[in-house]
Amino acid sequence: MNQNRSIGYSAVAQRDETTRVLRNTYLLLALTLAFSSIVAMTAATLALPYPGILITIVGFYGLLFAVEKTKNSALGLLFVFLLTGFMGYTLGPIINLLLKTGGSEILFTALGGTALTFFVLSAYVLITRKDMSFLGGMMTAGFFVLLVGMVANLFLHMPVLNLVLSALFILFSSGAILMQTSAIIHGGERNYISATVTIFVSLYNIFISLLNILTASRD
Repeated sequence: MNQNRSIGYSAVAQRDETTRVLRNTYLLLALTLAFSSIVAMTAATLALPYPGILITIVGFYGLLFAVEKTKNSALGLLFVFLLTGFMGYTLGPIINLLLKTGGSEILFTALGGTALTFFVLSAYVLITRKDMSFLGGMMTAGFFVLLVGMVANLFLHMPVLNLVLSALFILFSSGAILMQTSAIIHGGERNYISATVTIFVSLYNIFISLLNILTASRD
């Protein structure tokens, strides 16, 4: 009887921990999305220049590394906002260009598509509580396919390849959201900072990819 009681307490504690991580992840995600949007719109309004590919890569991976190293401390929150704010800044020039060229419809369509994708994927995992860890192998293969495709696109500059990469990024990022949400509810992810960054970066990639596809369709 004591063993059954111990198992019951353990199950309740695990459920409470899952709820806490999920709640904190979505709260931090909402805050970072709002902060990143403010930075993006400020950069667009002020017509701030794009930082360039080198600064973008160094800034993104440098801040991502800093988040990973500090994710178990309060300092991790600071780096999360620095990372998401920097990513928002890189969107500013793109938003400014779209608004100047009559692309507001494309912008809002991409935003709506990104939001809808997130809600559908999250709702699917939360409602079905399905373990999505089986996607791990496909995600690894997809990563290398995207890596090869991006390197090839640097030299080939093929519009068709660019569209294919955008579509693959949407699929890959959708898989990341499914896996991350599943990992939280099944106890595989206990750090809400890591979970937030994974989902945020996935949403960023989906948004950028939708912008690429919609812009190409208009052109």
